[in-house]
Amino acid sequence: MMKIYFPKIVLSSGIFVMCGCSSVMTHTGGQEGYYPGTKASYEMLTDSDTSWGYKPFVALDMPLTAVMDTVLLPWDMFRDDKSLKSRVEASESKNLATNSVIPPAQ
Repeated sequence: MMKIYFPKIVLSSGIFVMCGCSSVMTHTGGQEGYYPGTKASYEMLTDSDTSWGYKPFVALDMPLTAVMDTVLLPWDMFRDDKSLKSRVEASESKNLATNSVIPPAQ
């Protein structure tokens, strides 16, 4: 009985582990917004600096990333990002707004 289910369990757990690599990376990296993994995969596919050997893997992972982003959509809607990256970006945009109002010294 176990011999029948073991390959199916291994295959399904392998697919589950590979599901949405870009989504997991972007959610742990502090990126904000909806569907950040799918956006990152699309940017990798359209970027000319991405290696030709890497693009097929990104294309295969993109539907799984979209599924994982859909599963994590409630988390994206209700999270309040306090990561270091977002705090630095907010500080830089505030400084840029302040510096654009102050005229340069002569």
